[in-house]
Amino acid sequence: MIHRHRGPTLAELNLPNGLTILRIFFVPLLVVVLLTREPNVTLFGLPFHFELWGVLILLAAAATDLADGYLARKRREVTTLGMLLDPVADKLLISAAFISLIAMGLAPAWMVVIVIGRDFTVTGLRNIAAVEGLTIPASTLGKTKMVLEVATACLLILAAKHHAFRLIGTTLLWLVVISAVLSAAHYFQVFWRQVDIRIKLRQRSPLLAEQEKKTEDVAARP
Repeated sequence: MIHRHRGPTLAELNLPNGLTILRIFFVPLLVVVLLTREPNVTLFGLPFHFELWGVLILLAAAATDLADGYLARKRREVTTLGMLLDPVADKLLISAAFISLIAMGLAPAWMVVIVIGRDFTVTGLRNIAAVEGLTIPASTLGKTKMVLEVATACLLILAAKHHAFRLIGTTLLWLVVISAVLSAAHYFQVFWRQVDIRIKLRQRSPLLAEQEKKTEDVAARP
């Protein structure tokens, strides 16, 4: 029998998921603005250069991250599609912002590799845990890292035109790297503890079954 893949239902295409999809569409827009350094316009007598547009796009995307989670819980519209897309959208946004900062000469490549590598590592651990029927909840440190990442990216983007932001942006980038390493270690610790318990339970099950069989055999003897 051939099982056809079922697309998203109308229930899954709700407002929270729409905001998540919108965040994904912000990603290429952010990259184009930062790498082309356009637009640079004057509105109401005020200069709006590319770095301001970049910060506004990044903050708008980050706002959708807060809004979709809040609305999904409040309206009880948590869906499988949303749970799959939300972390993907977050990683795409942060990766795009920091890789663009490397191209702009505003962030060291090795620090960005650590930040993005941490995200891929944690995603891999969660996928393995999910296959085993385990759940690794988001840690407070991981959530703090996300806020730091957005703040750091905004400050470094502003540093493209306003050098006064470069020092504080770089300082926050160090904090992002440190929190990335610490949160990755925390996720691995939680993952290993849960997997270790599962492995021990699997090893005990055959032994318990063998002991029960022996007990039954002894009881069945005349």
